[in-house]
Amino acid sequence: MTDSVLIRKATDTDLATLLEFEQGVIEAERPFDITLKRTDTRYYDIEEMIRASHIELLVAEINHELVGCGYVRIENAKPYLQHTQHGYMGFMYVKPGHRGKGINGKIMEALKTWSAGQGVTELRLEVYCLNESAIKAYEKIGFTRHMIEMRRADS
Repeated sequence: MTDSVLIRKATDTDLATLLEFEQGVIEAERPFDITLKRTDTRYYDIEEMIRASHIELLVAEINHELVGCGYVRIENAKPYLQHTQHGYMGFMYVKPGHRGKGINGKIMEALKTWSAGQGVTELRLEVYCLNESAIKAYEKIGFTRHMIEMRRADS
């Protein structure tokens, strides 16, 4: 029998663990991005994400232990797009010992449901082009490759 996964809205009491998860995301992405700072850094204002009405930050819990998280932020679309708003998804993280259990998919499904309740049906996210395992996971739940961002840096 597997332990049941509870998906719920993040609260201030989750902050310390969410800060650890953020560092897990950053460390996982370092091999894919040579532009990331090598010193301590942060991606998110987690405190604001918990409070903001246009952001839904969810956590996954098993036996009262936080094991994953993710968010969706409602954004205005570019004026040339067919949709007026979309949900931008990010901070997708599952602790290593709990990966492969479908937890990320459950979080994303709950975020999709929340977004639909806000009248938003277009969802977007960013993933490093060399992160094939993440790309395959997102494709498995219905995302499609859309655009590649390119960069050039001269020394």
